[in-house]
Amino acid sequence: MVGDASRSRRPSPAPPSFPVDPNLPRWVCQNCRHSLSVVGVESYADKFFNDPSRSGMQASVQGSVLGSSRMDQSFVVLSKQKAQGHGMPPRPRSVPSQPEGGHSSKAMEESFVVLPPAAASMYKSDSPSEGGGTQLPASGVNQSSNLHPNVAGFHSTITVLNRAFDIATSQTQVEQPLCLECMRVLSDKLDKEVEDVNRDIKAYEACLERSELESFNVLSEADFLREKMKIEEEERRLLAAIEEAEKQCSEVKAEKQELESKSKAFKELEERYWHEFNDFQFQLSSHQEERDAILAKIEVSQAHLELLKRTNVLNDAFFIWHDGEFGTINNFRLGRLPKIPVEWDEINAAWGQACLLLHTMAQYFRPKFPYRIKILPMGSYPRIMDNSNNTYELFGPVNLFWSTRYDKAMTLFLTCLKEFSEFAHLRDQENNVPPDKCFKLPYKIENDKVENYTITQSFNKQENWTKALKYTLCNLKWVLYWFVGNTNFQPLSSSGSYHTEVAAVGSLNAKQSA
Repeated sequence: MVGDASRSRRPSPAPPSFPVDPNLPRWVCQNCRHSLSVVGVESYADKFFNDPSRSGMQASVQGSVLGSSRMDQSFVVLSKQKAQGHGMPPRPRSVPSQPEGGHSSKAMEESFVVLPPAAASMYKSDSPSEGGGTQLPASGVNQSSNLHPNVAGFHSTITVLNRAFDIATSQTQVEQPLCLECMRVLSDKLDKEVEDVNRDIKAYEACLERSELESFNVLSEADFLREKMKIEEEERRLLAAIEEAEKQCSEVKAEKQELESKSKAFKELEERYWHEFNDFQFQLSSHQEERDAILAKIEVSQAHLELLKRTNVLNDAFFIWHDGEFGTINNFRLGRLPKIPVEWDEINAAWGQACLLLHTMAQYFRPKFPYRIKILPMGSYPRIMDNSNNTYELFGPVNLFWSTRYDKAMTLFLTCLKEFSEFAHLRDQENNVPPDKCFKLPYKIENDKVENYTITQSFNKQENWTKALKYTLCNLKWVLYWFVGNTNFQPLSSSGSYHTEVAAVGSLNAKQSA
């Protein structure tokens, strides 16, 4: 029995040094190579048995294994306290128990290991050659008679342990000695192997029982040959199937490679397609943005065009209105009053605007409008040409008592205005306008008179002359509205506003006349 000396313990105070016998065997665990201490052998000298100061080193060997006749030399005596714990001796304590006197039956039953007779016979020999690597020198054995009797028993015990280790090695096929930890690991491993072997045995037994219960039909030679032929035919058929499968496999591999190449080409084509698609999308978005910008410009232009179409250009260019007793065109007053003298430059500018307006409308309808009397707009110095190509100045200053050419020019202007109004009336009749809505001047013109007020200046009151000029501008505004409503200067749908504007101007002039 051996104990584990490799576990670490808290170190105790070192005992006093004493001489150690160099021939004393030292055992090492054959697995972990740690040194072992033998339980029950802690000294080898007689002085340590009797020295009270060395009581911790005393041996606890119970007698000699060679002097016992009762056990027939087939056991190794151990101390009573060491034979505990499932057959595995514990660690020796710091103070070992004293050897007991006598060998009672109970003590012997608890402190020895019985060996087989064949193994026990090995202990009768004291030859040191069978120590198994831990031999005692011959001198130690020969000189045993000179040593203390307990020392002789110690050497005998060592010999017995060597023999026991050799026997254990031969029986278990495991090198001995082993420490407790290695022994436990080995024991667990052996237990597991035993369990595996037992399971295999049970499985073999179950198979054997099942095979014994089954009945076997022994085939004859002819039946065996037929079965053999069938199996060989099946083998040939399977080999042919394998060859066909391998051929199909090679074809499938070739088709797979072809499909992989096509797939690669398709992926490249798809990638190129998506690149082209992205480029096309970018160009399309750019074209759409450009188109939207152009459409927006067209929409703005159309709106502006519609606004221009609805704009009365001539009415804006020639704004005819009144300023008290004076008729005005573009804020230029036409006429003179004793209390409100108007400069001739302003009067000339007003006549120049009136001549330009009537000339523009007459030129627009040529050659349908005969335009016999020609108006020559020349800014603030307009002139009038009659049928005989005689030219008369329509600008001042002129003498109040002698203004024949000036009066002739104003009379010709009235005549041209009257002819244009008659042309407008005929145009409405041609366009199937109802008679009550055909064009008609609000103030009647006869020769040099407008609503019974003469337009000449010679021997005429300034109030009457100013009123005649005002009525003339009112007739001119009336003609302007008709012209705008029947030409491209404004859509024809707005021609209905002509009568509204005329009515408004007529009522205004009527109030002023009253």
